[in-house]
Amino acid sequence: MNKLYFSFLSLLLALCISLPALAGTRTIVDMAGRTVTVPDKVDKVICSGPGSLRYLTYLQGQNLVVGVDSIEHRVTRFDARPYAIANQQFKKMPLIGEFRGHDNPELILSLEPQPQVIFKTYKDMGYDPDELQAKTGIPVVCLSYASLTAQRETIYKSLKLMAEIIGKSERATAVCNFMEEKITDLQKRTADVAQADRKTCYVGGIAKKGPHGLQSTEPAYPPFAFINANNVACPPKGEGKPLQHANVSKEQIVAWNPEILFVDISTCQLGEKAGAVYEIKTDPAYLSLDAVVNDQVFTVLPYNWYSRNYGSIIADAYYIGTVLYPEQFKDVNPKAEADEIYSFMVGKPVFEIMNNAFSEKAFGKLKLR
Repeated sequence: MNKLYFSFLSLLLALCISLPALAGTRTIVDMAGRTVTVPDKVDKVICSGPGSLRYLTYLQGQNLVVGVDSIEHRVTRFDARPYAIANQQFKKMPLIGEFRGHDNPELILSLEPQPQVIFKTYKDMGYDPDELQAKTGIPVVCLSYASLTAQRETIYKSLKLMAEIIGKSERATAVCNFMEEKITDLQKRTADVAQADRKTCYVGGIAKKGPHGLQSTEPAYPPFAFINANNVACPPKGEGKPLQHANVSKEQIVAWNPEILFVDISTCQLGEKAGAVYEIKTDPAYLSLDAVVNDQVFTVLPYNWYSRNYGSIIADAYYIGTVLYPEQFKDVNPKAEADEIYSFMVGKPVFEIMNNAFSEKAFGKLKLR
């Protein structure tokens, strides 16, 4: 009897001790379908993986960050991440590990103050979220990063989940509405343009985990999709889903012979005698293209830079609209539009700072001769 009594007493005591730990928490289901217990009030966090800290900045939660990954400490001439340009304080914050989700539990546990939640994108990249949670004792919440064309709702759900945890739900709604309104405006402006009036176009030099030449493109290039552009790299309707990224042959670009060429200025990272700009100016095959012969080559901002920068996608779409459909976009000043977008999404007008990092400037006609 005494043994049973003491066993019961021990169990009761254990429950009493654990109750304070359970008090003030809530359970959420993250974007990976994991059930995670987080504090009711969260004011200290870290962000792991491409785009995670960008999401937090969109939600105006950057003041909650107590550590950053290694990409924020990099000193480089080139940077096309508006969220980072607008928040130079990230460069001086303690490290949590290497970029692309390669977290370091020891560094995380050495942070002072300690984060209450770790937000993680690309759960299969770098440190496993369950293992990271077990090693640090800090709840890890997985978010999804996705295409602004095909999976917008996934983006919105991730933003709203993060916002719910950090108390920024009103801001999340505003951000989602802002992006949706801009995309709707872009689509409406071009919806009634006759197919015969849509000039063929191609974009090259698209970044994909680093800079590339003219053959690097996106059949599903979002700025083209938003303004109903006639993208030669995109398969006709009913002939398959367009790829997010593709390296096409030089011969194919020549065969397509687009009327207008766009170049992503991230290609400038390859140097003066390499990359899409150099190729267009020197390669005999490209010199024969109608777009080059007719001086119809234009430049756009990079948007693939530590994953997708959604504000830059929308800004590029407005600029491309002024080139392809001058009448429908005659009221748009692309640079001013870009800074309006950046001011809302990351808190500062960063277009000129970002643009000046590159030898070729975005939103202009490429000087070919």
